[in-house]
Amino acid sequence: MIDLPQKFLDEIRLLLGDEYDDFLKSYDKPMNYGLRVNTLKISPENYLKLSGENLRPVPWNELGFYYDGSRRFTKNPLYHAGLYYIQEPSAMCPAHMLPVEEGDIVLDMCAAPGGKSTALGAKLKNTGLLVSNDVSVSRAKALLKNIEFFGIKNSLILSEDPSKLAGVFPEYFDKVLIDAPCSGEGMFRKKPSMTAAWERSGPDYFGPIQRRILLNGADLLKPGGMMVYSTCTFSEYEDEGSVEYLLKHRPEMSVVKVKRLWPHKVDGEGHFCVLLKKAGEKPAPSQECYCPQSREDLTPFHDFVRAGNAEDLFDPSRLVAQKGSLYYFPKIMPEFTGLRVIRNGWYLGELKKNRFEPSGAFARALTKDQWSHVLDLSLEDPRVIKYLKCETIEGEEGQENGWYLVCAAGYPLGFGKMNRGTLKNKYPVGWRWE
Repeated sequence: MIDLPQKFLDEIRLLLGDEYDDFLKSYDKPMNYGLRVNTLKISPENYLKLSGENLRPVPWNELGFYYDGSRRFTKNPLYHAGLYYIQEPSAMCPAHMLPVEEGDIVLDMCAAPGGKSTALGAKLKNTGLLVSNDVSVSRAKALLKNIEFFGIKNSLILSEDPSKLAGVFPEYFDKVLIDAPCSGEGMFRKKPSMTAAWERSGPDYFGPIQRRILLNGADLLKPGGMMVYSTCTFSEYEDEGSVEYLLKHRPEMSVVKVKRLWPHKVDGEGHFCVLLKKAGEKPAPSQECYCPQSREDLTPFHDFVRAGNAEDLFDPSRLVAQKGSLYYFPKIMPEFTGLRVIRNGWYLGELKKNRFEPSGAFARALTKDQWSHVLDLSLEDPRVIKYLKCETIEGEEGQENGWYLVCAAGYPLGFGKMNRGTLKNKYPVGWRWE
């Protein structure tokens, strides 16, 4: 068993009583590994059928499955097609608990690296708006990759302090998720090195941070809105104590449901989740769409989508060009002037002189039937891996020149440009199969 801090053990003994020995034995259990199916692209049933996998379901999330940790599920074309997200099973609980509905405006307050944001985006089904925020710019960039990898179009990705968001967007969101920074006690088995960090900065350090964020979250929530607060720690001070602090200072908030996941009771790490509701009547849905006028020539883009018979996918009024980059804004988009923006809307690509270069994010949010020129490869075709490694590949006999959507088993990977039977690879270098 790993060397656990004595102060932590003493607190767990008080918390669990007769269950303490069973809790200690859980540190000798093997790790649990999980994946969550991306329902923007495929159902869990069809994923299992396509993959041929026989996976055990995660009890608290019907989209989650356990897999054998001796296998690398990231080394699979279906992963690179965005059909699933690798996620620790207990970490699937918070986003699942938040009752997101199509058309909602949703905030993921502490979103990096993106596991919970991708789950929320799948629930929204590319309707409404997903605002994913992380105060760390470097972590927010990892968040961006996962959201684009997943094929989410209706997002605004920010890197701001929660207090600034509360000042800019008071009572704006239908749903808020706060997976707060915490002492990480629930992750000691997964990352034993975290025990040293706990001894330096334990519950007493994180509690005040969580309470400030919670107050900001309540202020960002519409009347009648719902919020999930979660941590991966066992500390009552950080968990129930932070919730009590919120209820005292924001009496309009009330607890709907609480869930604790203990490693000696479930196949997963430690997690705490609470669903809260804000009193009041829910206002009418927002119809606000902030779309700055573009001064750049969009003709190359229109020519590009016309060649792919995809013009009908786009409302021209929502196309926004900024310094050569082209975005497609969601139907709902607040003004974000003055905020640190990592990505605003669906990034389509770059406007070059007399031509348009599509992005990987553009391809990922399409379906096979939305583009007229498709190179669809079987999962066993060696060209799939070559394409994911950013290598040039050969097309099929008789395919004409032009831009092709490259798919694996019918699911888009990215674009490529065909010339005389050879496909020039346009897969993003940052996503390359290593």
